[in-house]
Amino acid sequence: MGTRTWRQLTVWLHVVTSVGWMGQALALLTLLAIGRASEDGAIRVAATSMAHEIDTFLLAPLANASAFTGFLLAAATAWGFARHWWVLAKFAITLVQLYAGIFLLSGALWDSVGSEPPPMALIAGTALMASALAFQAWLSVAKPWSKVRSGAKLPTAPTWVFVAAVFAPLTDITVGLLLGYPLPALSLIVLVVQLVRRRRLLLVTRPKVPAGPPP
Repeated sequence: MGTRTWRQLTVWLHVVTSVGWMGQALALLTLLAIGRASEDGAIRVAATSMAHEIDTFLLAPLANASAFTGFLLAAATAWGFARHWWVLAKFAITLVQLYAGIFLLSGALWDSVGSEPPPMALIAGTALMASALAFQAWLSVAKPWSKVRSGAKLPTAPTWVFVAAVFAPLTDITVGLLLGYPLPALSLIVLVVQLVRRRRLLLVTRPKVPAGPPP
């Protein structure tokens, strides 16, 4: 298979994992709302416990894979990270989502597993995450706004980059399920390698500033 096919597979994996991420966020929102509304302690424990399991074994791996494939597509194609406002907006939103999901929402969800109703802040945060994912989907379809800058338009990365973009997150998901917690190690390595390649290409293609007249 050529570069185009592997790039299409990377886009397909990005779309599938992004939809899965949003679907699991909605599932979490539903379970947390049930846990908040129910007066039965057993139902609250069951709902929040199930939400925690979904967050650990489904939402987190899908979020990691979605973010990785999105970043990789920006780093490995002419789209880049800061050439278009809609791409830059998706990049910024994804970073906020990863930070909020890993350091805020997951911890709050773990603390809420018990007889007490889940806090409204956790429910609101989960709703915001699902809404942000829906907004990012619209950005990908509509591609609104103008370019941020013209800048250097880099060529598409070689085939091996997109092969790694497909197999790295799938491998990480498999390893994470075996370990019992998400571990996107291989995806991070592939992304760092491509970012270094991209940086070198930018340095090579950067126009040289002509020397000034001699004094």
